[in-house]
Amino acid sequence: MARDTTDNRPIEKADELVAHIAAGCKPKEAWRIGTEHEKFPFYVDGHRPVPYDGDRGIRALLEGMQKILGWNPIIDGGRIIGLVEPTGQGAISLEPGGQFELSGAPVETIHQTCRESNAHLAQLREIAEPLGIRFLGLGGSPKWTLAETPRMPKSRYEIMSNYMPKVGSRGLDMMYRTCTIQVNLDFSSEADMRRKMQVGMRLQPLATALFASSPFTNGAVNGFQSWRADVWRDTDNQRAGLLSFVFSDSFGFADYVEWALDVPMYFVIRNGRYYDCTHVTFRQFMQGALRDSVPEGMPTMGDWANHLSTLFPEVRLKRYLEMRGADGGPWRRICALPAFWVGLLYDDAALDAVEDLTKGWSFEEVQRLRDLVPVEGLSVMFRNHRLRETAREVLAISRMGLANRARRNREGYDETGFLSPLEEVVARGTTSAEEMVTAYNTRWGGSIEPVFLEHAY
Repeated sequence: MARDTTDNRPIEKADELVAHIAAGCKPKEAWRIGTEHEKFPFYVDGHRPVPYDGDRGIRALLEGMQKILGWNPIIDGGRIIGLVEPTGQGAISLEPGGQFELSGAPVETIHQTCRESNAHLAQLREIAEPLGIRFLGLGGSPKWTLAETPRMPKSRYEIMSNYMPKVGSRGLDMMYRTCTIQVNLDFSSEADMRRKMQVGMRLQPLATALFASSPFTNGAVNGFQSWRADVWRDTDNQRAGLLSFVFSDSFGFADYVEWALDVPMYFVIRNGRYYDCTHVTFRQFMQGALRDSVPEGMPTMGDWANHLSTLFPEVRLKRYLEMRGADGGPWRRICALPAFWVGLLYDDAALDAVEDLTKGWSFEEVQRLRDLVPVEGLSVMFRNHRLRETAREVLAISRMGLANRARRNREGYDETGFLSPLEEVVARGTTSAEEMVTAYNTRWGGSIEPVFLEHAY
């Protein structure tokens, strides 16, 4: 989740909210790739979850990482809850259940993304192994119940934890028991944003199927390929899921702002303190609803930026686009996710091709696909054939886009190789989730414990 910001400039009129997002437009040569990935920490001894406090807890991990990186601590209520690179190029943060997240620096190539992830995991091992901690690359917590899962001392998470049960049945599972890989991508104009957001929305269920890796909960098979994706179907439907208005030919920044204005807020921050604002929308905030209950109770641009970070559609629009459909997974998947989307969206010919492939997909069709994919994965019937066949076409376009980019590493290889884990899924015809369930029923002997060996970083 995003690091909360402060920007005390007052908001005078709604046009400024649109301008805030539009300020993200960049020329193509300035486009970057920002990859985020989360993983579950666990104790090697007993495969238990890692609490915040204690000599071998999450706090000790963060303090150890601070020493070797030299990054600045992020403090909430006097406790370290993350780290940020001094120039703002990357951060380490905690998800509610202790999931450890790297928000990578904005880089130019997938090669750089992969080197960054590799370095992060190596640094993390250096600190974690003496503490008896390793990390699990899955989309859902496979063993621990919600009650057994630790809670991190972040103010926004306390507000969210109280609010989630009021607006959906699965919000606490989402917060405490899921992990994702996400990529953040740029756009050059409102029209470019529209094309990328529409393609992203249509293809997010396909990404969910390709990356499905959450078939276990509470120590047993749960009947899903992406339990995480199913959790999102009833987390908080006012702020999550597919957005029908994005499918409109005229969709633009103002449409997203109009939607965001009417989504209930989570909080505002004043002098380092978080105030629960779940009872008002941002539009009501602008109309003075918090004037008497919060210090300096009229909205600022920092409040707006924070509000945008608390919206959870399948593709999130801020000053860049966030692709949010994938389960967490092993190291190769951390590189495969940005490769998939960069290949589709950062090359003109590829974007033309994938837009042509998907432009006839209606909101209703994609919603149905989104509802079925968590269970059926690539086996879903979509437009008279299996989703696996669509995946094959889309991956071919992504490969073309990466080849056209021709961004080569020192050995002369381009970025197409990073698609290999996904091409293997399609060639095999089974997702990682299905492979894990087969292992559970055969060589794992009906035990969940081997997942902590075979899917650990």
